[in-house]
Amino acid sequence: MNETESTNSAASLVEVWRGPLVESRHRGHLVAVDGDGCVVAALGAPRTETYIRSSGKPFQAIPLVASGAADRFGFTEKEIAIACGSHSGESIHVETVRSMLGKIGRDESALKCGVHEPFSAEVARELAEQHRQPSVLQNNCSGKHAGMLALAIHSGAPTATYDHWTNPVQQMIGDTVSRFSQVPLEAISIGTDGCGVPVFGLPVQAMALMYARLVAPPAGFDAPTTKAAHRIVRAMVGFPEMIGGTKDRLDTELIKAGTGRLISKIGAEGVYTVGVLPCEDWPRGLGLALKIEDGDDRRARPPAVIEALRQLGVLSKTELSTLASYSPTIIENRRGDRVGEARAAFDLELLK
Repeated sequence: MNETESTNSAASLVEVWRGPLVESRHRGHLVAVDGDGCVVAALGAPRTETYIRSSGKPFQAIPLVASGAADRFGFTEKEIAIACGSHSGESIHVETVRSMLGKIGRDESALKCGVHEPFSAEVARELAEQHRQPSVLQNNCSGKHAGMLALAIHSGAPTATYDHWTNPVQQMIGDTVSRFSQVPLEAISIGTDGCGVPVFGLPVQAMALMYARLVAPPAGFDAPTTKAAHRIVRAMVGFPEMIGGTKDRLDTELIKAGTGRLISKIGAEGVYTVGVLPCEDWPRGLGLALKIEDGDDRRARPPAVIEALRQLGVLSKTELSTLASYSPTIIENRRGDRVGEARAAFDLELLK
């Protein structure tokens, strides 16, 4: 994160209780922005710059759709959804990415995302029991990479270097990130993501704006970009299991709980983003972004995100009940006894 922001400016978002004491705190930055760019609520220092990580995947897929590449290769909504997802490496994900590669005339050897153990604990256990190594198709970013490869083929860009910042594919993505975030491209910090492609450093507030503009594209956007945004949102809502997995994935469960009213996307190192589609309360849409300062991905993010959506009035009591296993995060000892919990510890003041 940008060191010009003092760590003292981070807000305490989640407290970890063990018995009667708060044992630890997770601090960070949280902001909600409407489609006009107006801050609705904020905690910490929302102008803190950090990498958007996998929360950027829907925007990395925009050029795939807007360019006509998705239509040229006959990609389905399910395949567009997995291009936006951080999937669990289950068979449904492997087969979907394999289908994309078949449509563009490539095989898995063309993907440059690398190999890691599947996010699905069940799939990882099956691989271990069978003494098999994970496949590149089980990399959570394989759908994104298949989409980038398709865009390279469609646009005539070099396919061997589709992952390089100098490649036209990545330049198109950079322009898209700049347009949605309203941050000039030259002001965006460029790093390398876990899967090898460029990743974009942005203020947390700009990430929230990106999601507000994704669910409600402004009038000034060109028609292909606007149509692509609508199609990507529709795909994420329609196939939430492609964004995460069939079980134990907050993205998937949150999209399901929202019943067509929101999209959500995790990012590594404690980043999380949500887009609330236009509604009576938020006629221009709403974007929510947070960064857990210590990078916690497991116990702090879920309660912080769910509590923010509760206080913003996005989720009803019934919808919240379906997410009860994610908030608070249960702390267990080695015997499996419940000995504490990590729970949200903030109050949002709505600014409009």
